[in-house]
Amino acid sequence: MGQADLKKDKTMHYHYCEKEGYASLTQNIKSLKLIELGIIRLKRNDTFRERIEDKEAVLVILGGKCTIKTNNHFFPLLGKRKNPFAGKATTLYLPPETSYELKGESLCEVAVCKVKAKREGRVTLITPDKVRLRRVGKDNFSRDVYDIVDERTRAEHILVGETINRKGNWSSYPPHKHDRDNLPFESKQEELYFFKLEPADGFGIMRLYNGKNDEIFTIKNNDLVAIPRGYHPVGVIPGYRIYYLWILAGKKRVLKPKDDPRYSWVKEAR
Repeated sequence: MGQADLKKDKTMHYHYCEKEGYASLTQNIKSLKLIELGIIRLKRNDTFRERIEDKEAVLVILGGKCTIKTNNHFFPLLGKRKNPFAGKATTLYLPPETSYELKGESLCEVAVCKVKAKREGRVTLITPDKVRLRRVGKDNFSRDVYDIVDERTRAEHILVGETINRKGNWSSYPPHKHDRDNLPFESKQEELYFFKLEPADGFGIMRLYNGKNDEIFTIKNNDLVAIPRGYHPVGVIPGYRIYYLWILAGKKRVLKPKDDPRYSWVKEAR
C-alpha cells in the first residue's frame, strides 16, 4: 500500500492524482479522527490484497468490473457502471477482522471507506437494486442522493452514499451541519466528500463554515474535503455535473443534519 500523491490546497482540502494500485487519501489529514479513505485502481488481472483489522470497511466500485474474495465469500464480476455518473453503485460491506482480495476484470476504480469499529458483523453485498435513490430539493438545488450503507445494513458506525448535482445546481443545501449530539434535532457525525466532475475539466465550489471559520474551496475532479464540523454546501458550474462520495461516522449511527436557519426558508419558498 502506498500514500497517494496528494497536493494540499487549503486546510482539509486535497487533490488526488490517479495512480495504479492502492493510494491512501487521508493518511495525513489530522482533522479526521474516525474516517479513512483509499482508492484502488487496477488494470485487468491485477490484484490487491488487504486485511481489515480494527475497522469496518465499505468497498464502493466507482467504475469498471472486479472480482472480490473474502475469508468465506467469492463475488465474481462485480460492477455495472463505467463511472459514478453512469448508474447506481455495487458495494461490499466488510466487518472488522476481514481479509479480502480484489482482482480487476477490466480497468477498475474502487473506493475503500474505513471507520474504526469493534462489533462483529457479516460480509454484505449491496447490489445496485438495493441502493435507495432520493430526489432531494427543488429548483436549482435539486439533486439525486443515493443511500448505499444506511440503517438497512448491519454496521457499527459507518454511513456511505453518493450525491450527484444536476448541471449548475447546488447540493447539501440549504447548508446543513452535523457536529453536535442534540437529537432529535442533530446527530454528531464526522464526514468526508470525494468528488468527480462530468466533464472532468469542470469545477465546483464548496463553502465550509461555522461561527469561527469560513473557507471556500474550488473543487476539481478527484478532490476530497474533510468535514469535521460546520455547514458545507456544494455548487457546480453550468454545463457540468458534480458527484461526491460521502462517508459519515459517529457514535450514534443516525443521519440527522441541522439546516442553517438563515437559509432554510428556501425549502418553503414558491
